[in-house]
Amino acid sequence: MIESGHAHLSIRRQCELLGLSRSTFYYMPAEESDLNLHLMRLIDAYYTKVPFYGRRRMTAHLRYQGYEINIKRVRRLMQKMGLQAIHPKRRTSIAAKGHKVYPYLLRNLAITRPNQVWSTDITYIRMRRGFMYLAAVIDWHSRYVLAWQLSNTLDGLFCLDTLDLALAQGKPDISNTDQGAQFTAQAFTSRLETAGIRISMDGRGRALDNVFVERLWRTVKYEHVYLHEYTSVPELEKGLEEYFTFYNHERLHQSLAYRPPVEVHFSEVGCPALP
Repeated sequence: MIESGHAHLSIRRQCELLGLSRSTFYYMPAEESDLNLHLMRLIDAYYTKVPFYGRRRMTAHLRYQGYEINIKRVRRLMQKMGLQAIHPKRRTSIAAKGHKVYPYLLRNLAITRPNQVWSTDITYIRMRRGFMYLAAVIDWHSRYVLAWQLSNTLDGLFCLDTLDLALAQGKPDISNTDQGAQFTAQAFTSRLETAGIRISMDGRGRALDNVFVERLWRTVKYEHVYLHEYTSVPELEKGLEEYFTFYNHERLHQSLAYRPPVEVHFSEVGCPALP
C-alpha cells in the first residue's frame, strides 16, 4: 500500500494519508462456503422480516424450506452475522469481558429534538461473493444518519471510526447501543464519557430497545441492498454512499410529516445542512 520504508504506519493511518476509508483497503469481503453464503442470505432476508426468530425457529424455517441443516450451523451463522431474536434470551452479541453495565435510559423518555439521542449499531450486508458489516449512527428524533462505515470484520475499530465521524458534526445527550463487545469496550465508552455523553445500553436480548436503528436496517436492505448484487467493496461503498445521500436528503418519512431527515435535523438544531 505504502512503500516499505513506511511500514511502521498502521493500516488506519495509511488510509488516512491516502484519503481512503479503511473498508476500501480491506477490499476482500468475508467469505464462507457457497452453501453457507446461500443460507446466510436466506437467514438475513427472513430475519429482516421476522426479527423475533431465534436460532431454533430459524432452523425449523430452513428445514421447512427443504434444507437439511442442524441448529449448530444456524447458531454459528447467526452469530457470525451478529443476529439475535428480539425476545429476552442469550445474546449472540457478546459483551466485552468484565465490562461496566450501563442502564437503559430511554424507557418512557419523550424524544423531542435532534441530538437528544443517537443510536449506533452493526448489521450484516450480503454481497454476491461474501459479505461485509455496516455500522451506522442515527439520530432518534430526525432519523438522520450521521455517519456510517463498512468493515469485513466485527472489530471495534470501525465502530469507533463511525462514532468519531458522527461526533465531528455535534454530540447527543445520550448514546444508545446494544451490549456487543464493540460498544462495551473501554475505547468506545471512554470516547463517549470524555465528550460528556450519557451512555444507555439495551437490555439483553431486546433489539427493539434500539427500534429506530433496527428500522433503518430494514429500510436499507429492502430499498437498496436486496436490489443489488455487489461484487466488490468499493462498488458496495459507492452504492451505499448514494443511498444514504438519498435517505438523508430526499426520502420522505411519514413519521416526520413527509419531510426528509436532513430538513428536520438541521432546521431544529438551528444550523445549515451539510452538503
